[in-house]
Amino acid sequence: MITTRPGYPRWHTASAQGPRSLNADAVGAYAAAGGPGIAFALADGVGDDPAAARAARTAAAAAARTPVHKGPVEAVLAAQRAVRELGAGDAVLVVAMPAETGGHRIAWVGDARAYAWDGTTLTRLTTDHTLAEYFRARHQPVTPRMEHVVTTSVRTTEPHEIGTAETTSAGLLLTSDGVHKPLTGSGIRAVLARGGAAELVEAALARGGSDNATAIYVEPLEADVTTVRFPVAA
Repeated sequence: MITTRPGYPRWHTASAQGPRSLNADAVGAYAAAGGPGIAFALADGVGDDPAAARAARTAAAAAARTPVHKGPVEAVLAAQRAVRELGAGDAVLVVAMPAETGGHRIAWVGDARAYAWDGTTLTRLTTDHTLAEYFRARHQPVTPRMEHVVTTSVRTTEPHEIGTAETTSAGLLLTSDGVHKPLTGSGIRAVLARGGAAELVEAALARGGSDNATAIYVEPLEADVTTVRFPVAA
């Protein structure tokens, strides 16, 4: 679906179930009338069951619809309140809101990621909240399994545990681990040099990705047309 929105960036999203039994990733995007821009959210349900998928959809929708002036941390907390109202299910989440600099303000829990992209340089803005990163930061041995154990999530996080970052770059990439784990940084750069969200998802699965794969890509150059592909509920 293509929507003409003068004054907004050109962006697109794509998602694939991969070899999982269902797609527990979700995206959200919302631009309030008269607001300063678009708020983006990408959630990855914890687990491979309907409760995880519901939690991801709920978190992404609640975060994206948080008023921009409240900021991305409040968006994560809004997602938390919404998810806690569900009987079960949890998710990790990354949120991006427009900043006065023309870039984005970021907040996240878990291992969903945000990158800045200027058409040449890819800069990772987030640090995974995983057991592996916890021990790595303390110069302790890390096992492969630790990469998949998150230390924060939408349902469980405390406000002070929510990660934050800011970028002046208009170009932005949000990914679930089904994209960024199969692809290295150089692999992501190579794909973005010739394509966008759909190409990233396809490349991740082609590299043997075993998870749901989802990306939101905001192009670095300004445009008058916003391109939207929603294969998952927002």
